[in-house]
Amino acid sequence: MDIERRSGCPINLTMEVLGDRWSLVVIRDMMFGNRRHFRDLLTHSQEGIASNILAARLKRLAALGLVSRQGDPSHRQKAIYSLTEPAIQLVPVLAMIGAWGRRHLPVSAELSIRAQLLEEGGAPMWEEFMQDLRAIHIEDPIGGADGTRASPVLARLTAAYAAVRQASLHAADSRAGEG
Repeated sequence: MDIERRSGCPINLTMEVLGDRWSLVVIRDMMFGNRRHFRDLLTHSQEGIASNILAARLKRLAALGLVSRQGDPSHRQKAIYSLTEPAIQLVPVLAMIGAWGRRHLPVSAELSIRAQLLEEGGAPMWEEFMQDLRAIHIEDPIGGADGTRASPVLARLTAAYAAVRQASLHAADSRAGEG
């Protein structure tokens, strides 16, 4: 895919690839939610991405070499999307964006716990997560799509999210009972 480049600045070039409203959200959902099918990406997007926008972003991300698309052997009309190595190498970038957001924006506890753990885990955790993602998305993209190949890092991040979510639901129930 040819992109009209305004300059050769690495920040500018990166923003031309990833700076639209949805590209990093789609990559985030594939990375942290292990969402690999169009329907999963569409229906589980907390931001409510439209189907035409999702289709356009997946096509663009594939053309840019950030995701790959393979037919799903379990269903002729489905495709499995996988992160490629350049997308997997965005883990530290997403960790730092999440850390910045936690410090400067009004985030929710449940949606920021993963960013907190990634920030606290630092480079060793990011590298471990990238190795997990390589095994799931590159080494065995079909087997990794059904969730049978697990990421220990993703499991820890998901468990922390579930615990914070459960605690916030419990606190809300307690406050409702007091009123």
